[in-house]
Amino acid sequence: MRALLAPRRDIPQWAYGVTAAASFVAAVAVWWWFSHRPGTNPVFIPTPERVWAGGWELWRDGNMRADVGASFLRVGYGFLLSAAIALPLGLLMGAYRIAEAWLQPLTEFIRYIPVPALVPVLMIFFGIGELSKVMLIFIGTFFQLVLMVADETRRVPYELVQVSYTLGASRREVLPLVLLRGAMPGIFDAMRLCHGWAWSYVIVAEFVAATEGLGYRTLKYYRFLQSPKIWFYLLLLGCIGLALDLLFRAAGRRLFHWADTSKR
Repeated sequence: MRALLAPRRDIPQWAYGVTAAASFVAAVAVWWWFSHRPGTNPVFIPTPERVWAGGWELWRDGNMRADVGASFLRVGYGFLLSAAIALPLGLLMGAYRIAEAWLQPLTEFIRYIPVPALVPVLMIFFGIGELSKVMLIFIGTFFQLVLMVADETRRVPYELVQVSYTLGASRREVLPLVLLRGAMPGIFDAMRLCHGWAWSYVIVAEFVAATEGLGYRTLKYYRFLQSPKIWFYLLLLGCIGLALDLLFRAAGRRLFHWADTSKR
């Protein structure tokens, strides 16, 4: 027992899995107990049984499958566009001080502008169609990701760069062969975090001028006080996020098994 409570000490995989499962069981048990208490308003806190029944109804009418597909496409387009631009820019910012001086202050400035406040601006520039929703996800993740990529590039020990010069590498070779490869485990972890943020921003994007999607449907059910369906969609979002996070972690361990994975 003392080994389980020692700071920064590894624990057996079975202990981790059992503890994680127990936390979910405890959360559901507290929810069940509180929702069944006399005086609890079912409009605000529906019972697990009602939420499950609402989810089954959504599955039968096909709305849930359409909403999940629409949200996945928006997140995929926005996040892939963000990663495709943020990775090379962040690498340049982390490798060259002149690029950092040129790009980082402006990036830091823009990232503090609340993304939901940009919804009217994006609708003016890109209309009310899919492009404005994809661009909202892009903006919400790009400026965070480019700074995180730059930070991970700076964490690569400069001694590796010096050794590569000693072994005959050129300046052009140092960037892709030393800095990029050394930073990739951290960059992949940064992408995992930003991908989670993308799912938060897609909900904001779908609150405005959407006809399908998890955010659109949640807002629709809120207007009619269909709280079991709202709760089911919130739980569904949590399940999707957890599953994708676990996939990212598993891919990171497989791709970068040589790196220190203690933070993942």
